[in-house]
This record gives sequence, structure tokens and C-alpha cells, in this order.
Amino acid sequence: MPLFGKKDSGKKAKSKDMKELSKQVSIEEKYNLHGLLGTGAFSEVRLAESKDTPGDHFAVKIIDKKALKGKEESLENEIRVLRRFSANHFDANCPNGTRLTHPNIVQLLETYEDKSKVYLVMELVTGGELFDRIVEKGSYTERDASHLIRQILEAVDYMHEQGVVHRDLKNLLFSRKTYFTTVLKMTAK
Repeated sequence: MPLFGKKDSGKKAKSKDMKELSKQVSIEEKYNLHGLLGTGAFSEVRLAESKDTPGDHFAVKIIDKKALKGKEESLENEIRVLRRFSANHFDANCPNGTRLTHPNIVQLLETYEDKSKVYLVMELVTGGELFDRIVEKGSYTERDASHLIRQILEAVDYMHEQGVVHRDLKNLLFSRKTYFTTVLKMTAK
């Protein structure tokens, strides 16, 4: 089912959409949602634990549909791009079914939708934001800064090679809390 149930003019279509929605597995059936990891203008991100494999944790971006009124197409586009860069998605345009993945791009694993929210289950990155790391560390050597910039530019270059232009480079996160072998992650938008 397309996001937001793509409205048709007849009641028959609405009834069909509602039946489809009720058949869908809910996020609560597969994940236990825990504490708040962050908030945005239209969403919040919560920690989630898999019910199938306890101990496996993920980040779930929960987007309120009411807050997105009139911007549904933007969300659909974001999800379409994230899916292209997910490990479980193969692009027919790529030779030999090549996976569109990059070590510096956060992976979208699954999507869920109910009447009021859209849920994006994503790879959990726990190292915090680049801005906070800069403030905490105080200063970076030229070598450290060039290493971080290289990671950002390699990810952006990879997206450009795939025909995607990133429109918002503010979500720069570290994969884990360490100052050694840091991997900077960003979302493909």
C-alpha cells in the first residue's frame, strides 16, 4: 500500500485501503519501542528492540502524518531514496543486482504505517552528532578533520554516482562512541 493510502474518489477504495492497513503487521508486533533518542520538526526517534532477536537494537523514526499535511510527497521521496541505499534493496538498474550501500550512509531496514504515523526502522548509530563531538573535543587536528571530511565527501560522491543529490547535510552521526576509527554516518535524502 502506498504511503498515506493515496486517496481515491470512491468509498470503495477507502474501504479497501482500510482493510489493507488492518492486514499489515504493526511495528508493535515486531519491536519494543523504548526511550527517546532525538526529535525533529515532524518526527521523533526512539530506540527499538527486536522481539524476534532480543538484544538487537535499532532506531525508529516516527513521523506524525498530521504534522506533514501537504508535505507527503517529500516524505515519500525520502523513503524512496533511503530504500535505494538499503542493504536489503536491489536496484534493477545496477549491474548484477549490486547493492546500493555505503559504510557512511545509514541503512533503512523496514517501514511501517498506521492511520496517524509512519515508522522508519533504521540502523542504530550510537556515537552522537558531529557538532556535539566537535564541541566536546574542543579542537581537531588537520589530520582528524581531513579524515571526517573525506568520509562525508565519499558518501556524497557515492550518492551522486547513483543519481541522488543530498539536500540536507546536517544529520551527521558517528556510528559509535570512540575517537578511533570513527565512521561518520549520514542519511541519504
